[in-house]
Amino acid sequence: MPHQFDFLVIGSGIAGLSYATKLATHFEALNQSVRIGVITKVQADETNTKYAQGGIAAVWAEDDSFEKHIEDTMIAGDFLSDRHVVEIVVNEGPERIRELIDYGTRFDKEHSGTDYDLAKEGGHSDFRILHFKDITGAEIERALLEKVQSQPSIEIFTHFYAVELITRHHLGETVHRYDTDNKCFGAYVLNTRTGEVEQFLARTTLLATGGIGNIYQNTTNPSIATGDGIAMAYRAKGIAKDMEFIQFHPTALYEPGKKPNFLISEAVRGFGGILRTKKGETFMENYDPRLSLAPRDIVARAIDSEMKKSGDSHVYLDVTHCDYERFVEHFPTITAYCRDHLGLDLRKDYIPVVPAQHYLCGGVRVNEWGQTNIQFLYTVGECSCTGLHGANRLASNSLLEAVVFGHRAYLKTIELLDQAVSIDTIPQWNDAGTTHPEELVLVTEMRKELEAIMSNYVGIVRSNRRLKRAMDRLELLYLEHEELYRQSKVSVPICELRNMIEVAYLVIKMAMARRENRGLHYSLDNVKP
Repeated sequence: MPHQFDFLVIGSGIAGLSYATKLATHFEALNQSVRIGVITKVQADETNTKYAQGGIAAVWAEDDSFEKHIEDTMIAGDFLSDRHVVEIVVNEGPERIRELIDYGTRFDKEHSGTDYDLAKEGGHSDFRILHFKDITGAEIERALLEKVQSQPSIEIFTHFYAVELITRHHLGETVHRYDTDNKCFGAYVLNTRTGEVEQFLARTTLLATGGIGNIYQNTTNPSIATGDGIAMAYRAKGIAKDMEFIQFHPTALYEPGKKPNFLISEAVRGFGGILRTKKGETFMENYDPRLSLAPRDIVARAIDSEMKKSGDSHVYLDVTHCDYERFVEHFPTITAYCRDHLGLDLRKDYIPVVPAQHYLCGGVRVNEWGQTNIQFLYTVGECSCTGLHGANRLASNSLLEAVVFGHRAYLKTIELLDQAVSIDTIPQWNDAGTTHPEELVLVTEMRKELEAIMSNYVGIVRSNRRLKRAMDRLELLYLEHEELYRQSKVSVPICELRNMIEVAYLVIKMAMARRENRGLHYSLDNVKP
């Protein structure tokens, strides 16, 4: 029997949980029963949100202003951001953060215990980052999960993996990408404990599946970030946008062979950290007047350039001059990790760092309410492209975007509820003639090859030749994997690789189409002599 819900949420980070919480609270106030399903492919708290260290940006201080935050966002996005969307997120942000606080989220305060301890990060013109130590995302995730688990109308399904969105295509109709009447009715979902694909039907579906980091060899994203939501939406004839804008965090901890990379937060440079070469020399003065506080794309390219010139495998982040006691207070997790895993004493040792894939500024195209081009399918968070980030995300704007658009998607969901329908004639998943593959080493090796293609040819610095080589290699991988997929019963490794190949294709395709260097997209062939 299919699972039948009023609302289906795929993903359990800040975007999905805030949306589900708003819906549950709304119907509880009306004393109406409702079924809200939240599915996550591992445990509920394993999300991109959990790994967000730095904080959440909002105009909070009296001497700050919406205009300054808007302008900082536009500058960071190389003026490709949608100003209307930027104004929405910045203006609505403080109210959404107050709701997070009401849910029980804690943010650090000054020693007085009354005012919040606002941090400043690269690209920001003022102190406006609310944070909780260096585990802000984990604190927000904790509070939201506790809120969700207290609401009886929400049921969380852990270890359930969404395979495909259910649309009019599954009713036997032909669907095109730019049709205006395509509809989503839920998803086919793999129960990883039983190996069976089950129907999760819903009147409205929200995708909140996070990023794509694992298409690269070095990433700060958790292992679950394989582009599932974007790939599913694209196969369902959703529209993707700005996939070429991949943000590489300049300062991931250098630990050869480890994945994901441990993140050294942007806030460490905001606290006073200085970038140095392996010889101990500063270099950011050669690239930007803002030095180590320049936006991430500039800092990442500067580090990449220095590493290429010297042949070194990493650079250093120096915090030895900072107030150690205050540093430990602000960054206890970073301090402990560096000490326990690398034996570093940050009072005298530099931190070895290297750029790593960190954030996708593009995703499934949505409007100002989180709606995709498929009716009753919403996309929120990193898997969406709202237009906020443009060519580069301003630090700590992502959690803000997720909570603002989670709220806006909730408002539009309620507004259109009477138009949403439930379909009970969806066919069962058909895997007749398939078998369990005997050699999953094929998937492992194809995944390694994909990571190498993207890291070597579609990284921080690109060229037309590199992109074409990446596309040619990717096509061979795609053909090999599609044959395996058609012959095999679905499994998480096979489906993840399928999704990774599809989002890699979108990244390369849009990078090839971008004929100018803007923000995070930098091609040697676009450099004017």
